[in-house]
Amino acid sequence: MLPPMTTPHGIRMIDVGAKPVTLRTARASARLRALPETIRRIRAHELDKGDAIATARLAGIMAAKRTSDIVPLCHPLPLDSVEMSLAFPEPDLVVVEAIVRATARTGVEMEALTAVTAAALAIYDMCKSIDWGMSIESVRLEEKTGGIGGDYVRS
Repeated sequence: MLPPMTTPHGIRMIDVGAKPVTLRTARASARLRALPETIRRIRAHELDKGDAIATARLAGIMAAKRTSDIVPLCHPLPLDSVEMSLAFPEPDLVVVEAIVRATARTGVEMEALTAVTAAALAIYDMCKSIDWGMSIESVRLEEKTGGIGGDYVRS
């Protein structure tokens, strides 16, 4: 086996070739705060740009599939599935969640995190003309399964 390659600055893509192929899952979430009227218009499908909920779901799926194109050292992965959901637990809040699955040698945490971020950005884009004060908050990994590192569940 060759020694690990390094660059003068220590940047390299990790070699996952010897890792076992296993089912990997990750669930991530993001929160978007907005004016209650903005949230009402999202839920009622009353935005000039169209259906923000459907658009956010598609943006999340598309982003998960393209994660390695925007996160430099992320391995490209053939994803088995991406599930996107949006919930409205408070009058001024949208919670976006992604569950990503792949049978691979490396995890899908980055794909899940990218998915929820892109979905929240899609909502922001669709609502910015009516609410510049929106904020995307608390993008985080909720849980992951599979791989040598074991499982993780946020407490």
